[in-house]
Amino acid sequence: MNENLKYLEIELPEDIGRLKACGDFERAIRVIDRRLKKELPTALKKRLELEKEILEIIPKSYIYDYDEALELLQNSFKDFKKEELDELWELDSTDWYYINGKVHFKDDIVANLVKTVPQLAKRVIDKRNLVDKEGNFSLLNETITKMKKRGKLGYKIRIKAFLKINEDAEKVGEKIRVHLPIPIEGAQIKNVKLLDTSHTPKVIGDPTYPARTVYFEEDYRSKEEFYVEYEYENIMEYVNPDYSNTLGAQPTFYTEELSPHIVFTPYIKYLTVEVIGDETNPLKKARKIYDFITKKIMYSFVRPYYAITNIPMYGATSLKGDCGIQALLFITMCRFAGIPARWQAGLYSNPLSIGNHDWAQFYIAPFGWLYADCSFGGAAFREGDMDRWNFYFGNLEPFRMVSILDFQHELNPQLKYLRKDPYDNQSGEAEYESGPLKSEDLITEQRVIEIEEII
Repeated sequence: MNENLKYLEIELPEDIGRLKACGDFERAIRVIDRRLKKELPTALKKRLELEKEILEIIPKSYIYDYDEALELLQNSFKDFKKEELDELWELDSTDWYYINGKVHFKDDIVANLVKTVPQLAKRVIDKRNLVDKEGNFSLLNETITKMKKRGKLGYKIRIKAFLKINEDAEKVGEKIRVHLPIPIEGAQIKNVKLLDTSHTPKVIGDPTYPARTVYFEEDYRSKEEFYVEYEYENIMEYVNPDYSNTLGAQPTFYTEELSPHIVFTPYIKYLTVEVIGDETNPLKKARKIYDFITKKIMYSFVRPYYAITNIPMYGATSLKGDCGIQALLFITMCRFAGIPARWQAGLYSNPLSIGNHDWAQFYIAPFGWLYADCSFGGAAFREGDMDRWNFYFGNLEPFRMVSILDFQHELNPQLKYLRKDPYDNQSGEAEYESGPLKSEDLITEQRVIEIEEII
């Protein structure tokens, strides 16, 4: 199924693009249906089929009209004024879309502003919204200090992940296929043990498969719950590579394009050349790219990735994006600069919280694979924490569960229908024999059962 995603590179017909831009999604879908009844070039047909699915996704993310968003923000932040919403909108500091010609704001507008706008975070009414942010920053600083002092740090972490079907999407008796991610052996992850599963797995992914999962295939029963429970060890060594020891000759693997996102568009080329300047040291080139993203790209929650036709370009031109957008922009710019770079993703799981997360790796000889977490680095830079900012160029703390090593990689076995997230897989995928299950059809959850420091 993933092979069709390359057609997202094709520009939409102008009339359909205009309908999409003003948010007339229903008419745009009707126009596409009419167009698909004609004999079309294969590439255009595939592009329009993909766009139909995208047009169904977008409105579900933008649920608040202007008045609803204003009321929500006034109830969330002290003395919040209409002029502030206008400024946030015009600065593109809060994600929005036109729906039927009227602006609508994203469903997580409050959480996004608390995370990204310090002056609003200080005015938040419900202080519980700050606990996770402030607690994590303190924990990270303690962890980084400990890791530097010891030279390495490791944890054994036990997680249980669940997937259920929403009641209105149940099809009792029909065959259902479910993939739940589990850790990949290698790199920073060792001694993975699958402790328990809700059903007998049909397939347990190979330990090194780049999109590793446990796969179930069952006749669906009402209110059925699928889960996996596993433990693993994550051991990270602190590195501080010396720029002067960087080799002149570097490998060329992981420097190619991967349509439709890791693409060397004219703007990516211009931007990378401008950011790097006349620098020739590959480690310094990577640092310049990291500095640009962490300083200039504002963290922002976004709509599902499938609804963004070029993820790095979204980040590079809007100067905002979440962890995955920042990671993919870093990877794309590095690859154009001749620096091998690749995707890592899975869970960020510590004693305080657990959630989906993406980051990047880049290769510099003779040091090997290094890490870059631009979103964590950007958060540190905004907070004025230079030590944490510098740490996330080259390093990660050991609170990661890695389940994806390659962006846009197929699951094994492949699903029949296009996945709800065809690029990543952090929370699981499911489909019926008769059709796909979308994000709103699934309830997913991860829990940290136990975490133990081992080194």
